[in-house]
Amino acid sequence: MCGIAGWVDWKRDLSREGPVLEAMIAPLADRGPDAGGIWCSGHCAFGHRRLAVVDLVGGAQPMVRSRGDRTYVLVYNGQLYNTQELREELIARGHAFSTQSDTEVLLVAYMEWGPECTRRLNGIYAFAVWDEAGQQLFLARDRFGVKPLFYKTMGSAILFGSELKALLAHPLVQPEVDAEGLAEVLYLGPSRTPGHGVFRGVREVLPGHWLLFDRAGVRTQPYWQLESRPHTDGPAETAERVRELLREAVRRQLVADVPVATLLSGGLDSSAITAFAAEAFRAQGRGPLHTWSIDYAENDRHFRAHAFQPDPDSAYAGAMAESLGTVHHEVVIDTPQLVDALEKAALIRDLPGMADVDAALFLFCREIKKGATVVLSGECADEVFGGYPWFHRPGPETGRTFPWIRSLEARTALLQPGVTGPIRAEDYVAQRYSDTVARVPRLPGEEPEEARIRELFYLNFAWFMATLLDRNDRMSMAVGLEARVPFCDHLLVEYVWNIPWRLKTYGGREKGILREALRGVLPEAVRTRRKSPFPKTHHPEYFRAVRDRVLALLDDPACRLHEIVRADRVRALARQDHEATDLPWFGQLMSGPQYFAWLIQLEAWLRHYKVVLV
Repeated sequence: MCGIAGWVDWKRDLSREGPVLEAMIAPLADRGPDAGGIWCSGHCAFGHRRLAVVDLVGGAQPMVRSRGDRTYVLVYNGQLYNTQELREELIARGHAFSTQSDTEVLLVAYMEWGPECTRRLNGIYAFAVWDEAGQQLFLARDRFGVKPLFYKTMGSAILFGSELKALLAHPLVQPEVDAEGLAEVLYLGPSRTPGHGVFRGVREVLPGHWLLFDRAGVRTQPYWQLESRPHTDGPAETAERVRELLREAVRRQLVADVPVATLLSGGLDSSAITAFAAEAFRAQGRGPLHTWSIDYAENDRHFRAHAFQPDPDSAYAGAMAESLGTVHHEVVIDTPQLVDALEKAALIRDLPGMADVDAALFLFCREIKKGATVVLSGECADEVFGGYPWFHRPGPETGRTFPWIRSLEARTALLQPGVTGPIRAEDYVAQRYSDTVARVPRLPGEEPEEARIRELFYLNFAWFMATLLDRNDRMSMAVGLEARVPFCDHLLVEYVWNIPWRLKTYGGREKGILREALRGVLPEAVRTRRKSPFPKTHHPEYFRAVRDRVLALLDDPACRLHEIVRADRVRALARQDHEATDLPWFGQLMSGPQYFAWLIQLEAWLRHYKVVLV
């Protein structure tokens, strides 16, 4: 995994702009702590920071190769899981390789097939190729947007980078946020409209899309999208197919020349990934697999079961590790650590994020990095198989809106009147919802209930999963840890997408077909365990700490929050006790305490980036 940045400008000579590229990649050093490099020509300048995972000696970037009189330059962030197959096919076509890196395979694949190479890739990636002879820039992003890629066009120029901070480091980019950008943060946040970069004029290459920039301007095109078709397999065939697709995805994603571990909460998803990883480790003679779980100080005393989090993880994680014979590590985070990491997490993400959910993952990854460079996560299983409560509990939140954006009216009541100009919260959210539903790939003749469930799945892929993948990438890469997500393997997703709801809920359970696929793979207590999300702290001291910090911020007249929120109403909310403020407002984990934590992140973002509201 790496960090990439670049600049193409038809009206400027960029051959001497190395210092600007150095400035753009400097904030990405945590993504690529092992090496860095720049490449500049007349109209193109690339920068790269490397995290070495495969072929630790080879694979340096920017990578340059020539074919006849054409020169191509690549910067790449990601990992190809089908490198060997591509290499063999390219060798058969007459190409030779000087390294064992997937970087060289990717560059040669582009030289051979051009933009069509993207259809052949299995992996997580964001990359840029400069064709010197053709004078064109090509950008592409993996099918689900596991790896980020932002860009901004300015007349004759385009800038791109792995993270927003790389663009903001360029002297031509100002940290301006207009009314629409602020609406993204205040009404949709911590999610974002697909492709929206919040800062004025900044976009993100959409998942499964490529972008071509030449003297005619920008062209974008999807190279992959979900396709709806009838599912003809019965329950037994479906379960077997799911099991083998997941097993193969995990096996592919274990490729690395550095230590590999898995996250293990003791839930269904992480346990499945760990079981298949441990199986592959034994078959390959790689020694014991290391596993990692997270908990919070005194959560055993303060845990409160509820619909979204029915029981704590620790006992299940320990039992699962023992059953698989893994070397298990538990990371325990205390309240002061968590509060202190809130601002850091916002700056890692370049936006106010998921509050302590982000901060905890950052602290967790920081510990994992001491023992591994690659980690496999069970993230995205709930989007792929329909595990979230909003798939199963009809109610207002599953109506014609995003079911994870909750209490919108109560949230907007805490904001300054007219803070987003003419943009009204309800209208903005409703428009983004309807725009997304209009893109759902329909199956002609599908029953209304199945059609609605298909809508929910598509909404979750495009929005909620994208939010969690943002979190997963930024918090892990901030410590130079590569997080892989086998449940995002496109071969698995393409198959599961068309499994009808009655089979997805096989046996009357959420993710029932996945549970059936894992029969005999997992202990029954884990296979049948109710869904439990990424754990959060239940310590009442956390609420008091974030509440008091927000009140202290609001006591300062120079606090930027005064431009956004009504301080009197926030103070009134703070005077209520923990239970009264425990109002869910985003997803499963963000309620009252997380709202105050999010305000801390909002202030840090406004202040650190010197955000100009325009």
